[in-house]
Amino acid sequence: MEKIKWYETRYRSLLKAMTWRITGTIGTTIIFYALSGKWSTALWAGAIEFVTKIGLYWIHERIWDKVPTGKKEKI
Repeated sequence: MEKIKWYETRYRSLLKAMTWRITGTIGTTIIFYALSGKWSTALWAGAIEFVTKIGLYWIHERIWDKVPTGKKEKI
């Protein structure tokens, strides 16, 4: 039986980053609203946070895809 190698595609990394950031951005927006009492401030903070952190997460995923430590092949 031939072994199948599994890896993260760039598209999958991007989808994971987006869904994780949506979740995180909701939390950030709620926190900023609780602190400021202003939806405009909270939404701007959430928007800025979403864009910067999705890019950083994607870069993080691509670097970790190159690290062999802890990877296993699925048989």
